[in-house]
Amino acid sequence: MPILGKLVKKGLQLRQAVEHEYRQPFNLQKEQLKHLLFTAQGTQFGQHYHFDQILQAFYSTDPEAFYQAYRSLVPIHDYNKMHREWWHLCREGQKNVSWPERIKYFALSSGTSEASSKYIPITRDMLKAINKVSVRQILSLNQYDLPESLFQKGILMLGGSTDLNRYKYGYEGDLSGITCKRMPYWFYSFYKPGHKISREKDWAKKLDEIMLNAHKWDIGVIVGVPAWLQMLLEKIIDHYGLNTIHDIWPNLSIFIHGGVSLTPYMKSFERLTARPLTYIETYLASEGFIAFQNKANFKSMQMMLNSGIFFEFVPFTERNFTADGELVSKPETLMIHQVEEGKDYALLLSSCAGAWRYLIGDVIRFTDVQDTQIVITGRTKHFLSLCGEHLSVDNMNRAVQMLSEEMNIEINEYTVAGTKHDNLFAHHWYLAIDKPMSEETVRQKLDEYLKYLNDDYRTERSAALKEIKLTILPHDVFINWMETQGKVGGQHKFPRVLKGHHLESWESFIVAAQ
Repeated sequence: MPILGKLVKKGLQLRQAVEHEYRQPFNLQKEQLKHLLFTAQGTQFGQHYHFDQILQAFYSTDPEAFYQAYRSLVPIHDYNKMHREWWHLCREGQKNVSWPERIKYFALSSGTSEASSKYIPITRDMLKAINKVSVRQILSLNQYDLPESLFQKGILMLGGSTDLNRYKYGYEGDLSGITCKRMPYWFYSFYKPGHKISREKDWAKKLDEIMLNAHKWDIGVIVGVPAWLQMLLEKIIDHYGLNTIHDIWPNLSIFIHGGVSLTPYMKSFERLTARPLTYIETYLASEGFIAFQNKANFKSMQMMLNSGIFFEFVPFTERNFTADGELVSKPETLMIHQVEEGKDYALLLSSCAGAWRYLIGDVIRFTDVQDTQIVITGRTKHFLSLCGEHLSVDNMNRAVQMLSEEMNIEINEYTVAGTKHDNLFAHHWYLAIDKPMSEETVRQKLDEYLKYLNDDYRTERSAALKEIKLTILPHDVFINWMETQGKVGGQHKFPRVLKGHHLESWESFIVAAQ
């Protein structure tokens, strides 16, 4: 019914006016931290780290006294420290540990650099905060030039199973499965693939079920990680003998993506669609909903400053991080009003899920400080700096995109490893390309693009970074290795930089596959 689209779009316009926040970032974040500390002061964590003393500092005539007190009394935590000292108690059923409740849900997250699963607490307050930001993102669609009819089309969300794993004290699973299980009731009329298919735990079977039901749905929006959505669209097109996905979903207009840069996948999606989609990036981590793209034609995302998270920023420099991406013992930390545009920062989060000064592992860059617009440039352990080349994932994505465009090839996945070369250093690139190519030609062009994009890289290529190696592999090799790691589907993505045991596993797998 066309009237439904008009009502929904008008509702978005009205709600957006109500939701818009005009307060200064510093004030929003100060109030956010005060609320978090007040709520958690009676927890084991809050008593141990004297939250009551920190709260007193909010009444000081010095407007930043509260932050000085906070960072002097509460140490920085990574996952291992937080879990070892506190979160394991939540897993054992204790309540009031680092947030005032017994934790019912845990998001399983291995990220892209850890060997085993992390168990991230998901509290009732965090679920409310995620839903709140999700509504804000829906409201932001009013900024895009979209037809009213789109607001009554189906939304396909390709995520983890909503059939969560039950253990003695609660449930665990992908964050996408947890949030879908607790989504607002009104959303279910739009939500696909529906309850039955979304419960499926076997990823291959889930993709097949979606493929077989695709002709029944009128999809306007797809949501998920680019690599897995690409795989799904290819399966649907092949199964029904289509030219593009628009042959079966003519109203498909929006792709909401996150977790990994879309840049390397753009050429593939151009092949799979009959017309351009509107791409909207989100930054929903297991630790909270951090940011989303809220403006048309912007490639940045706006940070959410009053939705359950207090942010701190660690300048991503050699002063604060080792060459392996490890945080030094006493790093410099900044609040939102102290950051600068164009500089890289690692994120620390304090949240309504009971994370405190928690190093999330992501690195961001501000493109607009006043409007708190950011882009993700990589992860603390996914930068290559063997000898000062300071190569970021952002550099890598852009170089791969330039290579793809010049040579008119699809590069569906890639990864790179830092290695020794005699007494100096080398980079070894692995590209997923499913057509015959000259590795030497690709290697030379990739090297030149990286020199163009990164001055430090160009300098080191004439000094300590003596060799660039490149191996072209079929796309299936990347997917098959992910299967051996138990990282298929949902929010899992291929690591852009391989180190340690992951690199050893990858190299062994390639040898065995040849």
